[in-house]
Amino acid sequence: MSVEPKKWGVIYNPKAGTRKVKKRWKEIKEYMDSKGVDYDYVQSEGFGSVERLAKILANNGYRTIVVVGGDGALNDAINGIMLSDAEDKNDIALGFIPNGIGNDFARYWGLSTEYKPAVDCIINHRLKKIDVGYCNFYDGKEHQRRYFLNAVNIGLGARIVKITDQTKRFWGVKFLSYVAALFSLIFERKLYRMHLRINDEHIRGRIMTVCVGSAWGWGQTPSAVPYNGWLDVSVIYRPEFLQIISGLWMLIQGRILNHKVVKSYRTKKVKVLRAQNASVDLDGRLLPKHFPLEVGILPEKTTLIIPN
Repeated sequence: MSVEPKKWGVIYNPKAGTRKVKKRWKEIKEYMDSKGVDYDYVQSEGFGSVERLAKILANNGYRTIVVVGGDGALNDAINGIMLSDAEDKNDIALGFIPNGIGNDFARYWGLSTEYKPAVDCIINHRLKKIDVGYCNFYDGKEHQRRYFLNAVNIGLGARIVKITDQTKRFWGVKFLSYVAALFSLIFERKLYRMHLRINDEHIRGRIMTVCVGSAWGWGQTPSAVPYNGWLDVSVIYRPEFLQIISGLWMLIQGRILNHKVVKSYRTKKVKVLRAQNASVDLDGRLLPKHFPLEVGILPEKTTLIIPN
């Protein structure tokens, strides 16, 4: 299939828990049309379809792939591109228009949920090579590799994602499910027996959550940079109740690394040898929990369209 080099392949992932799906896309489409954008459009249908569609677009010659969605949709898209058969997949320009509850990666680059600045950014087409994180694991049948742009969470962070996904049908709105899960689990303060290896140091103990970030990781790795070839790691041990309150405030302010129950590292690779009963997520996508896991970084492995 021959595609014009400047034509966008747009994947629209409807915002979870909203009834304004058609209205939102109509507004974005009308704005792109007013700007004279040349594009083909597909809408995702159910879990896993964004990854499949991104892979199809990459294999069929699209050099600019635009995702309208949140962190999870971006994760699906980078996996689709990385697992495609495109010879120049590292040079495929990935653009994004924030459209989800979780837009942490978009906020890192200074993009709000307003679609017009995001469309203008993609039109401007300023490119930057960024790192792609990976996670190797065994699914019980064969060895697998999944990719991420923002962060891997093990323990509390991933359990919040899991409960949010399970309860959003009850609440009807994913944001309410997320808030309910966050508060219930923080008060619970469950710990997990973990064994990690970071920079040849073995870390064993009862740990509440671990975040391995190439970017902000929802504030847990605030010093991480997605183009320096390194991973930042935050290991959070059990806080007292008052320390939870101060920790949430420091998280909002971007100072979580200063908290006394947080230990931070910078590394190229993390091995999770054990994390008993802990959930794992990559950019909000839950991973089958088969330990050990190996988390690493591939420097400048994909091309991102970024704001000026």
